[in-house]
Amino acid sequence: MRPYRLIRLTLAFLLASCAFTFAQSNDRVMQEALNPSTPLQENLRVLTDEIGGRVPGTPAMEKAVQWGVDAFKAAGADSVHTEQFTIPVSWAEGNTEVSVVAPVKFVVRAHSIAWGPSLKPTTARVVDVGMGSAADFAHAGDIAGAIVMAHSDVLKTWDDLFNEYYRAPGIIANAVKGKALAIAFTSSREHDVLYRHINAMNGNLDVIPQVLLAREDAERIARLLAHGQKVQMAISMPNKVGPKITTSNVVAESKGSELPNEIVILGAHLDSWELGTGALDNGCNAALVIDSLRAIKAAGVRPRRTIRFILFSGEEEGLLGSRAYVEAHRNELDNVVAELVLDEGTGAITSFSTGGRKDVDAALAPMLQPFAQWKSSEVTNDATVGTDNFDFMMEGVPTLLPNQVEANYLVNYHATSDTFDKVDFTQLKKNEAMAAELVFELANAPGRIGPRYTRSQIEATFPETHLDDQMKGFGMWEDWANGTRGRKP
Repeated sequence: MRPYRLIRLTLAFLLASCAFTFAQSNDRVMQEALNPSTPLQENLRVLTDEIGGRVPGTPAMEKAVQWGVDAFKAAGADSVHTEQFTIPVSWAEGNTEVSVVAPVKFVVRAHSIAWGPSLKPTTARVVDVGMGSAADFAHAGDIAGAIVMAHSDVLKTWDDLFNEYYRAPGIIANAVKGKALAIAFTSSREHDVLYRHINAMNGNLDVIPQVLLAREDAERIARLLAHGQKVQMAISMPNKVGPKITTSNVVAESKGSELPNEIVILGAHLDSWELGTGALDNGCNAALVIDSLRAIKAAGVRPRRTIRFILFSGEEEGLLGSRAYVEAHRNELDNVVAELVLDEGTGAITSFSTGGRKDVDAALAPMLQPFAQWKSSEVTNDATVGTDNFDFMMEGVPTLLPNQVEANYLVNYHATSDTFDKVDFTQLKKNEAMAAELVFELANAPGRIGPRYTRSQIEATFPETHLDDQMKGFGMWEDWANGTRGRKP
């Protein structure tokens, strides 16, 4: 056999061996994630049942941060630390009481909207403002000193949830303009299900008191008004508003073997609202992030790049933890290869969204092929402002967000019913297998899936993603336009 022939065969064998070894590595990661005998379920039980709802600034949130540190260490992280940031004000609900006192008397089940001002006990007339459009307010007439009641559609789809948030700023603006006393929002869930929302997205106190009414009670009030009755409502919201608070993101690392300064991020938010115990939103995915680290370590593989696992705080108050992280780490964002975030409960993953980054599709496609067995290998190029990928995306970092079926997420979203028993652990393990393998592949690939985008490249995605419209609707546009948020020109 001629020497060059021997060399060619040897090289081919080595390359094939490397490819086989890489496939084996990934297979081991997925198998470790799918292993039913892991700490995932017990970790989540402790977080939800023994710690409970986790609002930044509360003892429960402090316990959750320590839970994250301890669980990452137990999972085998090379390093674990916390990174503090501040939220402008602290907030907690007092004993909210609402009742109709005329023309009939009945107690109304209600909760205060988060980060809303307190309201001393008072009685005021109720004015129906329909769905809260400018035309609805104009039709309602004089609302000065009144409690304006806004209707809602029953929550069934992701678009319904998005629209519930999207309508709120306009309703608030019109209520303030008309000098209303307060806003009563109608619950979008049936069967008296109540939940916690926030309409101030920057950690500051909102501009007008707001309350959420049980749907059945709100519709009874609406019928009384529609039949010409003059409804009087007694309301008291002794919300507890305090000075700024300090909370923390939890950061763990698995160091890369060849390119340790290049980073792939897997994240989820650790905080939650406190009416339930934050199992679907987002304790299950916080536990998934921790167990993904464990799975990669247990598989005995070490990627070329560093994988950073982050549990963000302050997401529910307006993506505050991920924004604080981005601002604190801006000097290393050029080295962030990609960020994957999970925040939609335990519904099956159908595809992965790139936030408008069509340029990463080709590199991403083969990485997703192992997920075809679960019909989860597709790529979409939509984008959303809704979770902790947003500030990375607006800094030009390639981001990935799983698109998931609604499952039981929406009916339990931020609600009293968001508890441990709602978690589909079989599906959660599949989602973990995909997340763990994908970040491993991103960290171990020969090259990056795409560059960090410039500001002009980010803006070029707006016509198709409508991120500009979303930011305007959520009150985020001004920060982008004036350069205080997102990549600098």
